[in-house]
Amino acid sequence: MTVTIDGAERRRRIGVRHALATPADSSEEVAQRVVALHSTDPASMAIGVCARLIEPSIADLERALYSDRTLVRVLAMRRTVFAVPADLAGSCLAATSRSVAAPERRKLLTMLRDSGIEDPERFLDHAHAAARGALPALGVFRSADLAAADPILTTRVEIGAGTRYATTQSMASRLLTLMSAEGHVVRAKPAGTWASTQFTWCAAETWTPALTERPTPEDAAREIARRWLAAYGPAPLEDLCWWTGWTKTTARAALAAIDTTEVHTESGPAIALSDDLAATPEPPPWVALLPALDSTTMGWKQRSWYLGDHAAQLFDNVGNAGPTIWADGRIVGGWTIRDDATVALRLLEDIGTESQAAIDDRAHRIERLLDGTVIKARARRWTTLEKELRT
Repeated sequence: MTVTIDGAERRRRIGVRHALATPADSSEEVAQRVVALHSTDPASMAIGVCARLIEPSIADLERALYSDRTLVRVLAMRRTVFAVPADLAGSCLAATSRSVAAPERRKLLTMLRDSGIEDPERFLDHAHAAARGALPALGVFRSADLAAADPILTTRVEIGAGTRYATTQSMASRLLTLMSAEGHVVRAKPAGTWASTQFTWCAAETWTPALTERPTPEDAAREIARRWLAAYGPAPLEDLCWWTGWTKTTARAALAAIDTTEVHTESGPAIALSDDLAATPEPPPWVALLPALDSTTMGWKQRSWYLGDHAAQLFDNVGNAGPTIWADGRIVGGWTIRDDATVALRLLEDIGTESQAAIDDRAHRIERLLDGTVIKARARRWTTLEKELRT
């Protein structure tokens, strides 16, 4: 008999499993419950973590990232920067070595050819070896420090050759992107406030012992698939492929190594862990203001069961989510941070006065958290609703 898991059950799971109806005690617990914190925009990640903590605290997130180092930033799934539990970091890198690290190397080789380098493979191997050799003495460093370690690392690389966006960058800067995908370096503390995108760097094994050993790509993919299904399942294969950036072949192989069951959802067939078919107890009513690119909002490719028909207003034109208002597992509106660090809201559905009051309270919490810090859209475009709220 086919098991049916309806939309209401999937929405209950969002509230309970993603620390929205049942907040977490620590930043580490938040990351574990959503598997990976979308960290391309550090400010959005911080707001998303605080939305899930019993006691919202940017200081707690900084402790986990930079003092205890129990969370580690990696360039992994979908070539996106995520902050993940340290025990999962090696698996994230190993599971995406073919889908992220290998394409990054090919991309850099193309840039070297466009820059007039006669033997790109040899040049890249030389530069890569020079950079890796310099890491032990650098400690926590900036790209300029790496460039100063060897003349080859100061070579200017042409980016976007033949386009109106063409520019150049040092070999050291371009190598850091490749080496982060390979797991040789990690992003350390930003050179600025908690909202800064100007990261320092550190050799991976110096930053945390958790990155000294890696599982095989096959074992890593199995672990990623299992954790993702526990947090986001049931979901179709296409959602897993989208979230990881894997091919269907890789995703199917990972799923074949764990015990799963095909179930029926309102959106069609989906996959769940075989020991995860029971109904979720009804959580108390909940609301949340989640930031742009939040792990929950971006957790699935097929989103109608929690997004409804609001995509045109709340996502940009390439599929990146803006800030969203949630109520009991559904997106019901959007919000933005104005240039005076105040929050503007707009509901797209009638959710009642009690939920409206709870949403207003969440907005005031964010304003207190920001304490005057202005957040701009990064790694995405303003959504239609944000533009309207900011005028």
